[in-house]
Amino acid sequence: MNQEQIWSQRYGDAGDDYLFGTAPNRFLAQRQACFENGHSVLSVADGEGRNSVWLAAQGLAVTAVEISPVALEKARRLANGRHVRVDFMLADMLAADWSPRAMHEAFDWVVGIFIQFVDPAGRSRQFDVLKQLAAPGGRVLLQGYTPKQLEYRTGGPSAVENLYTEAILRAEFAGWEIEELVEYEDEINEGSGHRGRSALIGMIARKPVQESRAYCPA
Repeated sequence: MNQEQIWSQRYGDAGDDYLFGTAPNRFLAQRQACFENGHSVLSVADGEGRNSVWLAAQGLAVTAVEISPVALEKARRLANGRHVRVDFMLADMLAADWSPRAMHEAFDWVVGIFIQFVDPAGRSRQFDVLKQLAAPGGRVLLQGYTPKQLEYRTGGPSAVENLYTEAILRAEFAGWEIEELVEYEDEINEGSGHRGRSALIGMIARKPVQESRAYCPA
């Protein structure tokens, strides 16, 4: 099966439930004060909408990209129930014929939460797309698992090469200002997909511009 089929099956198997719950990712939500009303945000591999819908509720202009039509249907239902607007887009951002130009804009924030479904070669392509989609002075926010997560097995990929380390993220975002990069462990409860003790890493990196803007720490 290809990635669309794999994820559609996983989301479909959850039935009316949301595989990763409907609450936003904690690392993202704890940085609520950093988002300004009216900022544009792109949520990539957005799944069933838990993060994009929360971002829209903060007064942000949100676009969400997802490969699975099953997930998008659930995401639209969640957005309607919360009475927020999200521009949902069905697309495979890693497809050879997909270009960042398809978005027609750059974003103040590009958010990737647990998007570790690609190998190192695919990851470099993935991060290159995210960096292109950030506006000058814009930021990329990532949340992922570290290799220690293989000891916990409470979510995430089973391939160690797909997991993040500080060294990997610093290398991939060389030339950017790393405003926050933290490895930590936490108990998470995100639906049935992510539950239990987890080895996590979070990053906020800012695209270079001539004039800097103040960063809002957690």
